[in-house]
Amino acid sequence: MNQVVRKKSPRAPSMALDEAIDRVQRAYDKERLHAAPTDVVAQNLGYKGANNGSAMSALASLRYYGLLERPKEGFLAVTKNFEHFKFAPDERQRRSLLVSFLRKPQLYAELLDKYESGLPSDANLRYELIQRGFNPAAAEGALGAFRRSVEYVGGASEDEPVIDEDPPSEEGESSIELAPPAPPTGKIGATGAPPKEAYPTWPAMDEGMDQIPIRLPGGRRAWLTIPTPFFTSDKARLKAQIDLLLTEDEEDAP
Repeated sequence: MNQVVRKKSPRAPSMALDEAIDRVQRAYDKERLHAAPTDVVAQNLGYKGANNGSAMSALASLRYYGLLERPKEGFLAVTKNFEHFKFAPDERQRRSLLVSFLRKPQLYAELLDKYESGLPSDANLRYELIQRGFNPAAAEGALGAFRRSVEYVGGASEDEPVIDEDPPSEEGESSIELAPPAPPTGKIGATGAPPKEAYPTWPAMDEGMDQIPIRLPGGRRAWLTIPTPFFTSDKARLKAQIDLLLTEDEEDAP
């Protein structure tokens, strides 16, 4: 009697990145970065133990994304990169780490590089996965996790901001502000301090805003103030405004 041998599908996460981050947060809350037996980590994720299909699949997914590591046989630990992500001081660093998690699985990195200009249809991706050795059922699961992960991160390039197809209202529009001028080099008052008017008051930056310094000739500096998050449509509008300003300067030049 011939035994049917099931072909094993290639390695790929079984859950999307957003769910994986939620899961690893539970392990971090319990153990921080300390290594723990695999069974304990599985229990921290909400499973009875590591010796069942669901738990094994979840643990493997967290490792594929680089959220868990195996410091020694039989033990798992949350990675330092997750802690960096959790406590990232600004959205740009969080974004960079999210992209690194997304591109950690080899399959994801290859697909993102191949479809750099944008993902094709589900039917096209499903065919691609089957051609790579996935059985149809596994291809369907891998496709769902991949597309949801890409949508969660918003893209695949560390140089691009997170993309959101439904940007909020016009509140918090981007602006370019010149840094306050250096204090005058004239006489200083009797107290040894320059006059108060020498230092114009610079408005405090609102919460949810990020400032990017831009170096100019002569030791000057400008600040690009952008809201968080910064959408693709915002970027196009900001570029158009800068181009308009440059055009006006050229027209006014003698």
